[in-house]
Amino acid sequence: MLFAAAVLGQSTGERMGFGPRDRVLMVHADDLGMSHTVNAASMEAFRQGLVTSASVMVPCPWFLEIANFAKEHPEFDIGLHLTLTSEWKKYRWGPVASRDKVPGLMDPEGYLWRDVRSVAQHATAAEVEIELRAQIEKALATGWKPTHLDTHMGTLYARVDYWEVYAKLGREYKLPVMLMRPTPEFVAEASKDGYPITPAMLEQKEREGFVLLDHLVTGVPGRTIAERRASYQKLLRGLQPGVTMLIVHLGLNDDELKNITNNWEARWSDYRNFTEPEMRDLMRELGIKQTTWRAMGKLAKYKE
Repeated sequence: MLFAAAVLGQSTGERMGFGPRDRVLMVHADDLGMSHTVNAASMEAFRQGLVTSASVMVPCPWFLEIANFAKEHPEFDIGLHLTLTSEWKKYRWGPVASRDKVPGLMDPEGYLWRDVRSVAQHATAAEVEIELRAQIEKALATGWKPTHLDTHMGTLYARVDYWEVYAKLGREYKLPVMLMRPTPEFVAEASKDGYPITPAMLEQKEREGFVLLDHLVTGVPGRTIAERRASYQKLLRGLQPGVTMLIVHLGLNDDELKNITNNWEARWSDYRNFTEPEMRDLMRELGIKQTTWRAMGKLAKYKE
């Protein structure tokens, strides 16, 4: 789904020095650290140059592999996918923080809740802050400096007090936070998902020095390589001026991925589409420019 930009002064693209009609794309790989297959696919996509940004799930079993990669490759734009849910049926993870400090974050099986609603019903904002701070500190302890913060499954938009914790940590750690411009389209979508995000809240964050995405694309139709290629080509041809963050989910065609998720084919298709030349050639043909959270983060001027 696509959230179009509102006109609140200059677009983020213009503030970054791009022209008012320039189309700027950040292809962002989600869920690194989740498994080896996701890591391997995402690392290759970075090397191919089509994926320009990614974020890591610290509580997951393969976190250390991708943290080491990020430390060894500081040229790549890799942030934290702040994680409060563990959604898969047979493949789970728990909190990073001491369990006695975050009991509301755990389901009866001792893992993070499977869905956003359960987190919002059971976990206090204080527990959320303890856990997210533990995730950030664990990442920093590896010697790697993340480039930004975003939120797995949108959990940090589920409650206003969670949202404020999210912003607080971005400000404290001097990291840009994934926030969108408050268009009617975005606000309507947030309301449909049950997120209490208002235009006033987003506008206030911009006044406080947070940098906002002009556009966000969280998914495209299709399952197979051909279906998703057609969807991405259509998206690229219709890309609007400003900075668009396109979220993709990458994985290899292997037993590990197939045993974790039933949407493995879409992840394999995303990997193929963003490591093969067709997408790069189309981007060049259309004059689409690329960017990263590191570059966007230079605009963040947090006010205390």
